[in-house]
Amino acid sequence: MTGKKKDNYYAILMAGGVGSRFWPSSKASQPKQFLDILGVGETLFQTTFKRLQSLIPKENIYVLTNEKYVEMVKEQIPHIMDEQIVPEPEMRNTAPSILLGAFKIQKKNPNALIAVAPSDHWIEDEDEFLKSIQLAFDSVEEQDRLVTLGIEPTYPNTGYGYIKYDSENKDKIKKVEQFTEKPTRKVAERFLEAGNYSWNAGIFIWKASYVIDQFKKHLPEMYRLFDKGKDILNTSEEDKFLENNYPNAQNISIDYGIMEKAEEVYVIPVSFTWNDLGTWSSVQSMLPSDDEGNTAINARLLVEDSENNIISGQAQKIIVIKGLSDYIIVDDENVLMIVPKSEEQDIKKLREEVMKKYGEDLG
Repeated sequence: MTGKKKDNYYAILMAGGVGSRFWPSSKASQPKQFLDILGVGETLFQTTFKRLQSLIPKENIYVLTNEKYVEMVKEQIPHIMDEQIVPEPEMRNTAPSILLGAFKIQKKNPNALIAVAPSDHWIEDEDEFLKSIQLAFDSVEEQDRLVTLGIEPTYPNTGYGYIKYDSENKDKIKKVEQFTEKPTRKVAERFLEAGNYSWNAGIFIWKASYVIDQFKKHLPEMYRLFDKGKDILNTSEEDKFLENNYPNAQNISIDYGIMEKAEEVYVIPVSFTWNDLGTWSSVQSMLPSDDEGNTAINARLLVEDSENNIISGQAQKIIVIKGLSDYIIVDDENVLMIVPKSEEQDIKKLREEVMKKYGEDLG
C-alpha cells in the first residue's frame, strides 16, 4: 500500500532501548533494533522506517534514541537529516521522549498528526498495518482523541498488556474501557474468552497539539519542564537545554502517565501478524525450523539427536550440535551463551552477572 502521503503526517520511532533479553547479540553498544535479528538482510529499525515511509514523508519520521546511537541511526538510514534524530541525554522511559518529540514536531507543524511506534517489532501484513494507521490518522484529524492499535490475541500471553474495549460498539474504532498490565495466566485466559480484549502493541496515533494538552492535564510538571524550552527546540541551543533539563523528567511510561488517565482513548483492534520480538523464543516463532524444530539465525547447522533449539551465529558460521535439545545457543563475537529454553527469563539476569564480574556489556 502506498497511502495518500500528507505533509501533516509524522512519525516518532522509539529506538532507545537495549533489548537485554536478546543478550549477548543485543547489548548496550548495539541493541536489538539495530541488528538483523531475524537474518532477513536488514535490521528491525530499517524495516520499521521503510514501512512507515510508505505512508509518511520520510523527512517527517523522527527517531527518538539514546545519544550514543546517533551514528548508528545515520549509518542505517543514510538519507536521514540531523533534525530528525532526537537523542535523549538520559533514558527516562517513554513519556518524556514522546512529549519531547511532540513539542518538536508541533513547533515545525502546528497541524501535525503523529504515529508513535517501536522500532523493534515485526509486522507481516504491512498493507493492513498501513490501512489501520490511515484510519487512525483520519480519526484523530476529525476528533480530539488518542488512538492505539490493539493486536487480536491468539493465546493467553502473560507478558503483554491488555486493552479492554466496548464490545457493543460495532465501529472499527472502539472506546477503551480499561488497560491491564501483564495479567496472570488465569486472567489472560478469561480475557480471551470475553472476546473484547486486545494486546497492547505500544503503537499510538494522535494530534501533536492534543497529546501535548493531555500532558499538561495529567503530567503537568513534565509539561512545564519542556514547555519552558519550546522556543529553544529545533535550534542550536536545544542540546544544551535538554542536557540541563531532560534528566529532571519523571521516569514514567506513556501508558501509565497518559493513556490510563485520559478520557478520550480509543483502540483499533487489528488481526495482522505482529510480534514484539521480546525473547529468543518469540523470534523462533517467526522463522522456519528444520524437521526436528531447530531454528538457525545467521548460521549453517549440522545437528544430530537434537531438537527444538534456537541457534544464532554470525556470518553463516557452521555450528555443529549433537545430543542437545530445547536450548538457546548464541555465538556472538565475545560471548558464547548456552541456556535451556525453560530458563530464558534468566538471560537478563545473566547479562547483569557478566557485567558485574567482567565490568562490561560483553557481546
